[in-house]
Amino acid sequence: MTTFKRILSAVLLIVMLTCIITGCTSPDKGTEKVYSHDEAIKELNAFYDQIHTDTIKPRLDIYDDNTAAAQLADISTFPITVQGNGDIDIEIAAATEFSSAAPDDWMNIVAERFNKAGYTVSGRSVSVTVRKITSGEVLTYMTDSDYRPDVYAPSSDAWGKMLDAKGVKTITLADRIAGNTAGILMEKNTYKTFTEKYGDVTLTNVLEASIAGDLTFAYTNPYTSSTGLNILTAMLHAFDSSDPLSEQAQKELLEYQKQSPPVAYTTGVLRDQASKGIIKAMVMEEQAYHNTPELRNYVYTPAGIRHDHPLYTFEHVSSEKREAAELFAEFCMNDESQKLADQKGFNLHNEYKSQDSGLDGAGYLAAQRIWKQSKDGGQPIIAVFVADISGSMAGSPINALKESLLSTSSYIKSDNYIGLVSYADNVHINLPIDKFDDEQRAYFSGAVKALDIEGSTATYDAVLIALKMMLEKQEEVPGAKLMLFVLSDGDQNRGYKLDRVAPIVGGLKVPVYTIGYNLESGSRAESELKRLSGINEASLINANSADLINHMRNLFNVEL
Repeated sequence: MTTFKRILSAVLLIVMLTCIITGCTSPDKGTEKVYSHDEAIKELNAFYDQIHTDTIKPRLDIYDDNTAAAQLADISTFPITVQGNGDIDIEIAAATEFSSAAPDDWMNIVAERFNKAGYTVSGRSVSVTVRKITSGEVLTYMTDSDYRPDVYAPSSDAWGKMLDAKGVKTITLADRIAGNTAGILMEKNTYKTFTEKYGDVTLTNVLEASIAGDLTFAYTNPYTSSTGLNILTAMLHAFDSSDPLSEQAQKELLEYQKQSPPVAYTTGVLRDQASKGIIKAMVMEEQAYHNTPELRNYVYTPAGIRHDHPLYTFEHVSSEKREAAELFAEFCMNDESQKLADQKGFNLHNEYKSQDSGLDGAGYLAAQRIWKQSKDGGQPIIAVFVADISGSMAGSPINALKESLLSTSSYIKSDNYIGLVSYADNVHINLPIDKFDDEQRAYFSGAVKALDIEGSTATYDAVLIALKMMLEKQEEVPGAKLMLFVLSDGDQNRGYKLDRVAPIVGGLKVPVYTIGYNLESGSRAESELKRLSGINEASLINANSADLINHMRNLFNVEL
């Protein structure tokens, strides 16, 4: 054996022995090294002393130009999935479960068939255009902007009632065009254990088990998710059936929120957590469950109101368009369309009847506000935004970062504590953490507007500084939840690396939400940001999309 081969063999042996002793694993396999809390604090303090940091005096921004309409991305960010070209064309704002890619494309197929069928009104050809948009976003856009579709196809009638309560008068074309339910999904072993102790899977029993610590039950954002809204209002009804908005119901919800997992940003996040075995019980629509093979090891039980996809038009719609909408409603309910709905996972559990929510449209809106106030279990949040100002963020990325933070900061509750850190070669504290009252909000706006491009990318140095700031503030606000938002193109090239920082983040159990700019699919930058947010089961938002402001608005509604 040559000298080189002996050295190589010795090195390989040392590496193998080290991995055996320390339990080396690849981060790609989902196993991160995690310090204990005390170890994480010790390591954080050691790293902190080595990072060059300065504090920039924030300026006060006295101009508040963040109107509700300005906080919304252009409606074109919600894609057209079917384009009509008739003399009379009606636009349908359609729920995503049937206006997306296959198998969630029932509305798209029906619309295309309708457009080819040759319908006319007063001798003029008729067609439909379909826009894919969540039920909750339609409510937001119709009440906070000038968007006015001709037809609305939400998941449930709750959204129609809420529009009416907001002063947008709906006209019902059909009570049901594609039958569906929402409900509770439980992993089979969990289902067996649950039913043995608590009996049938009802929301009342699920809440009892959750409060007793026997079950972790996760649900989604009730501002955009029909399932989230359904389950939230069913919870309030379970807490007080005589008055779901009573002080008693609100108190019970607050107590439940103290120990429940954070509300998921999307159903996709829940699905990912379920596939990893992290969540054993969660909300889900039946059609989505039917079309997701990864969830076959779960048992589905309907709950709350039905999701039968009513079809609405509006008073502002012309008589010709209203007649065209009526033709389309009839087409949706013909035998061929309903047979297709069956194939796409709709029209299951037809025998299930809606449970009374005890709420009208104004009541549903009030339930959303109650959730917003109680979702953190009565505890404030301490959060820091970590903004990348390195050279690679020059141009549209830094402009998008500023716009998204400014436009959506009004969704952050005033009783939370917010700070801002930026970084390039070095780390800057642009805004020390403080309560997000009107003055801090104005300083935050000024600090964001003053961000300017510098040099390299010390992402994880900035993460460590932000963690240190939050821990120090938590000493003043005991019991507060910690949360970190990292806005970056993800390509770290200076300072500490993720491998050094990840065990600290894991040990402190701080969720890190990452917002990535100009990320290429499969790139190292995307992989690092996804890994950082995955340490404590947060999420990555890809800011390539034009609707970043909407993503941020919804994220803040859920988390802040």
